[in-house]
Amino acid sequence: MRSFRIATYNIHKGRGMDGRTRIDRILQVLRAVDADVIALQEVINHADRTPEDHQACYLADQLGYSFTVGETRRHRDAVYGNVTLSRWKFERVHAIDLSVEGREPRGALRTDIRAGGELLHIFNVHLGTAIRERRTQACLIDRHLLKALDVSGHRIIMGDFNDWNHGLVTRTLSEEFHLTDLAAHVPRTRAYPALLPLLHLDHIYLDHELKIDKARFHRDRQSLMASDHLPLVADVSFRR
Repeated sequence: MRSFRIATYNIHKGRGMDGRTRIDRILQVLRAVDADVIALQEVINHADRTPEDHQACYLADQLGYSFTVGETRRHRDAVYGNVTLSRWKFERVHAIDLSVEGREPRGALRTDIRAGGELLHIFNVHLGTAIRERRTQACLIDRHLLKALDVSGHRIIMGDFNDWNHGLVTRTLSEEFHLTDLAAHVPRTRAYPALLPLLHLDHIYLDHELKIDKARFHRDRQSLMASDHLPLVADVSFRR
């Protein structure tokens, strides 16, 4: 296998642009995206309610994927944070704390996945909304993601970076990785909020051995309503 599809999607707790929480709409969007590995942010997981209330488990069961949760905080007695879905099993899972004192807890969820004979290190990231907060998180990313000693495969970092001003986080990652050249694939890189896009918050970074064949924001009638973000989707292949 020389190519695969990845996606990152902030699902906003399943709450759509109409104010209604419907995880089934997120499911329909993910079915249409049809990615092999999906990084989700802002996922709510209640253990003792209906199946739909444990959003990660519901989506994974309906899609037939493996899933893992990286908890960043509790939200009304539910586990809240990042979730990674995958058609392939996880070889390793590790949650990385990117929280800054005085701000909402944030994190990255690392999953090691073997695609064919190649090992992928997927980092599912959700950063803070304050500029000073992201400056500190850029240092944490450099220490725990870029300079991790136990990384021997291909790195993919994707998620909601909230780095609308292209600050230190963007500069740090761009120096290390290839930033998805969205302008080569889509007419507009601004995709937040979904109905009236003003900002570019969602990104994908790849190791140099990987390349983007196609990239797009998945925009259709369902995705425009299901969340305040749109899924960012990329078809990726190996250079060698």
